[in-house]
Amino acid sequence: MPTAVVAIGGNSLITDAEHKSVPDQYAAAGETGHHIAGLVEAGWDVAVTHGNGPQVGFILRRSELASHELHDVPLDVCGADTQGAIGYALQQNLRNDFVAKGLAKSVVTVVTQVEVDANDPAFVKPSKPIGSFMEEAEAFRRRDEDGWDVMEDSGRGWRRVVASPQPMRVIELDVVKQLLAAGVVVITVGGGGIPVISDEDGNLVGVPAVIDKDLASALLAELIDADLLIISTAVEKVALNFGTPEERWVDEFTLAEVKQHLEEGVHFAEGSMAPKMRAVVQFLENGGKQALITDPPNIERAMARQTGTWITA
Repeated sequence: MPTAVVAIGGNSLITDAEHKSVPDQYAAAGETGHHIAGLVEAGWDVAVTHGNGPQVGFILRRSELASHELHDVPLDVCGADTQGAIGYALQQNLRNDFVAKGLAKSVVTVVTQVEVDANDPAFVKPSKPIGSFMEEAEAFRRRDEDGWDVMEDSGRGWRRVVASPQPMRVIELDVVKQLLAAGVVVITVGGGGIPVISDEDGNLVGVPAVIDKDLASALLAELIDADLLIISTAVEKVALNFGTPEERWVDEFTLAEVKQHLEEGVHFAEGSMAPKMRAVVQFLENGGKQALITDPPNIERAMARQTGTWITA
């Protein structure tokens, strides 16, 4: 059976500012899971990855509010927490869909570590904002007392920043492969994976960092020799000249075209489509066959080539 990696964003579990609660996120996970179940029903083996940015932010905020009474939650533990919670929501919804469809399929969440290089340049100059905005005095206190890196964020206040290193190795890869080979749908590399490094003795140690979810998903897709990488996002297709009168939705790109647009730096915004396109490039340059970008409700239509943006090598 062909294998697909489906990467869904953490923001896709929060439909709007009024629907952030756990039940709201569970319902959103169910809607996304329904379309993934359709992919499984069509005969694909599937590994599901997901973002966790908003959810980690919620944990950090709770930790800040409770700091007068409880200990802080380290960032790598936040990643583990969200892998479990988001995985649970997706896992239960998918299982219910499989039962409803009469599919003899199992689904499981794997708490996944992803190794990064301790000497990655990203650790020298952390730039990924996390957590709540702070007053300058509080930011400097956390810098001096807790060793945080902090920066002023676009005139809105101060925030903690951490490194976003390149993913190198999926620690639980063999387990993921075994589960997929057994026909199990696997939820893995949540939030880009829990970032870990190897110490001098070869032991793994968690680090305060954030791995890009799409790059980790591309690495996973490469390592399991996936036939397809699906990046599920907020738009049905990718556009050139997005948000301008010249906006044009694109059905298909070649790898060369995507690389050219990334180099030009005009069409794909850094905070939006550029990271996704870089992940696609990574996957295709390392042996991947094709990638698809679309939103969750249109996954099944996109697989029938009725919508979505396809990228081929």
